[in-house]
Amino acid sequence: MSPRFLRSLIAAAAVLALLVGPASAQTIAPPNQPGKAIEPMQPPKDLPRAQQGDRGRNLDFLFGALKAAPDADTAKQVEARIWAQWMASGSDTANLLMTRTKTAIEANDLDLAIKLLDALVQIKPDYVEAWNRRATIHYMRKEFGQSLEDIRQVLSREPRHFGAMSGLGMILQEFGDDKRALEVFRRALEVHPNLPRIPDLVKTLSEKVEGRGI
Repeated sequence: MSPRFLRSLIAAAAVLALLVGPASAQTIAPPNQPGKAIEPMQPPKDLPRAQQGDRGRNLDFLFGALKAAPDADTAKQVEARIWAQWMASGSDTANLLMTRTKTAIEANDLDLAIKLLDALVQIKPDYVEAWNRRATIHYMRKEFGQSLEDIRQVLSREPRHFGAMSGLGMILQEFGDDKRALEVFRRALEVHPNLPRIPDLVKTLSEKVEGRGI
């Protein structure tokens, strides 16, 4: 087992301990033959203006509305408002770095995007979306250990971050740990019952891990 892969396993265990408790994180299975990776969640391109005021209270209200959304269209609107809150850094410098990061990603210059995000998390470590964006890029580069470390940073600051949970589940699938991937995806659906793609993954993994119901 390579040192790099071992670090990835340790990082996965740490994130799982944070999300689902230490008992569920004791052993991470070595990877099976991975299938085609699924792209992690990204915030919508057009976001509403973030509501000003008590950010924590705004998010609490929005997450309540997200869970109670009567249909997928309503949930999508609420989700966009949550992303807007997460994307609002409260800093002109951070906003500029995030804009440059977005431009670098669109130009497929992931090296530059990582450097910009490295600077961003240094100057504003409480900016959750900077960690999440860097986790996404590491995932795209199959740097799963680094991605997991950033996901841990995200979930330690915002345990309800359904995007980070989705990314964690996908990495666990890459490791061949379908059982814990299923657990994480189910946790994500508790927060956001109308997540795209995740219900299909839960259905597939449920049949694979638990067998078909009689």
